[in-house]
Amino acid sequence: MSDPAPWRRPAEDGPGPAEQHWQSEREYRTLTYEVDGRIARITFDRAEQGNAITPDTPLDLAHAVERADLDPRVHVIVVSGRGKGFCGGYDLAAFAEQAIPNHDPNQTWDPMVDYAMMSRFTRGYASLMHADKPTVAKIHGFCVAGGTDIALHCDQILIAADAKIGYPPTRVWGVPSAGLWAHRLGDQRAKRLLLTGDSLSGREALEWGLAIEAPEPDELDARTEHLLERIAAMPVNQLMMVKLALNSALLAQGVQNSRTISTVFDGISRHTREGYSFAERSMEVGFRQAVAERDGPPFDDAGPSTNKNPRDPHHPEEQS
Repeated sequence: MSDPAPWRRPAEDGPGPAEQHWQSEREYRTLTYEVDGRIARITFDRAEQGNAITPDTPLDLAHAVERADLDPRVHVIVVSGRGKGFCGGYDLAAFAEQAIPNHDPNQTWDPMVDYAMMSRFTRGYASLMHADKPTVAKIHGFCVAGGTDIALHCDQILIAADAKIGYPPTRVWGVPSAGLWAHRLGDQRAKRLLLTGDSLSGREALEWGLAIEAPEPDELDARTEHLLERIAAMPVNQLMMVKLALNSALLAQGVQNSRTISTVFDGISRHTREGYSFAERSMEVGFRQAVAERDGPPFDDAGPSTNKNPRDPHHPEEQS
């Protein structure tokens, strides 16, 4: 008797030649990679540092995505993080607390050196958007600052209802280099967040259309696996065609142009009077304290909080 649905035949047993080659070529410093049936799982693995981004992160990520793209077994790629959250942004305790090349206010700043550095980070994250196969972000705990540059490049975002997502560094010392907020949320909602540095909860991210689901934290794994199973059941060529077709509309909106402009302004934001002052403060008292001061009054949302109006008596956090 013939298979009634031959397009759902099991994935090939064992890695093919391409996978064997990629498997032996790189040892990841910031993440782990595994293939589970038709699903490639990329997991950030610096839990004690909040999965903070280092110069190795975009290289590891781009390599792992390409590895999944070349593996004939893989139909879908999921990105997540170990520990308390998805990704807390750049490891700025290393960058902000010490003098680094091309960031000395007493010397000439070369904006193109800065752009070359930051654009390479962003190209690594953009591998998730430009991958042939669908990419899914599973967010728990927090996804802030540079972490959003990674997540917003994914085709689908699932986020725990109580998680925090946003880009607080627009308050000082940062512009999101991915340039994706307006493309994902529309003009007014993107400006609502980036003109204040406010963040969304997972529930709000779902309401605003930034995420496709926002289950309760204890249901996040199950809901993600449910979506992955459904995507993985599709023929991989169908997935590739649909993603390419839909990406054509997204790219026609000017994603690359937004990315270039945002990356340039991200560099400029770190070399303004206020940007230098923030870096100097970080060297004086430590980055965590400088961030706590940045996110203090009138914002009052340091740490896991997503409170955007602490003086509003109708705000749910005021009633709890």
